[in-house]
Amino acid sequence: MNQIERYIFRIALGAFLACLIGLTGTIWVTQALRELDLITAKGQTLLIFLFVTGLSLPTLLVVIAPMALFIAVIYALNKLNGDSELIVMSAAGMRPRAILRPFLTLATMVSFLVGFLTIVVMPASFQELRDVITRVRGDFIANVVKEGQFTELDNGISFHFRERGQNGTLLGLFIRDGREAGKSKVYLADRGNAIEVEGQSYLALEKGSVLQQQKDSRDSSILTFERYTIDLAAFAPPDSDVIYKPRERSTTQLLFPDKTEGYFKLQKGRFRAELHDRLSSWLYPIALAFIAFAALGDPRTTRQGRGVAVAGAVVAVVALRIAGFAATSAAARSAGAALAIYAVPLAAIGLSSLIIFHGPAVRSLTARLAAALRGLGPSRRLARG
Repeated sequence: MNQIERYIFRIALGAFLACLIGLTGTIWVTQALRELDLITAKGQTLLIFLFVTGLSLPTLLVVIAPMALFIAVIYALNKLNGDSELIVMSAAGMRPRAILRPFLTLATMVSFLVGFLTIVVMPASFQELRDVITRVRGDFIANVVKEGQFTELDNGISFHFRERGQNGTLLGLFIRDGREAGKSKVYLADRGNAIEVEGQSYLALEKGSVLQQQKDSRDSSILTFERYTIDLAAFAPPDSDVIYKPRERSTTQLLFPDKTEGYFKLQKGRFRAELHDRLSSWLYPIALAFIAFAALGDPRTTRQGRGVAVAGAVVAVVALRIAGFAATSAAARSAGAALAIYAVPLAAIGLSSLIIFHGPAVRSLTARLAAALRGLGPSRRLARG
């Protein structure tokens, strides 16, 4: 790129980064506030909260990056035109291709980012998010027992604690274990903490006693302790097999699915639609950059308003996204409709290129067609007369 192109690229890149960081940060904070119940209601740590909310960042970037690029191109073109730089460039003989090049370079970089996130990072983040949420929901201490209530489990265990202290500490614990036939154990402890060792969850009791008693017998034994550990695996219900949705599976798994899997047989269309939607995601940033340049790339005087052009570009982007969603939905029902997933952004790029590089010819043809349609009106009225 020459000096002018680097200047344009810096303006567009600065606007893109500002939009991307600002929008992503705002939406991420909004999403994070919705997950505060991980700490307040489910007793999870701040680290788990940040990890779960951080897993949504790849999805946010994929959605926001193309729109941030679109806004950046519009801002840069408006700035160049408002400062009369676009008019000077055009008067100096700089072709639209040269002005488009820095925007296309930025769009290519954004496309690479979106494609990498969609094909590689997003499926892994969705899968990890599913695993974390499954572990959180399976957390016996956080989700099953309630403060001040006696909880009866199907496997013969009764659990109670008086209140929850700081850092998730359970105060005033009572546990009755009746799983063994003919024997019962009662655990009393001042406090208890859930800990994890090598992937296994345990409840560490402090300053308490264990009462053991045989059924139909008056004999019993009491054991006092300073610290006692109970395996929580026996408290929680057995885990069921996790079935990952198409968006939670890697691209390799979508390309080469297990065709004998029952879930794949039921959702074969969704697997196909998800795969092609991922492979076409990188086309949308380029399409949005072309649409913005087609609407605002022509130099205009400051007296000529550009609001209509901006509104037209926004409408075109909305129509593009609606058409893309419709194509993805159709691909889930029909294998032949998968081509439409690629055709939608490619058509937007093609039509925008036609306007950018052959704008006068297109406008002349449009004007002639409009004049011809207006001329048909009187002829029809005379024919009727």
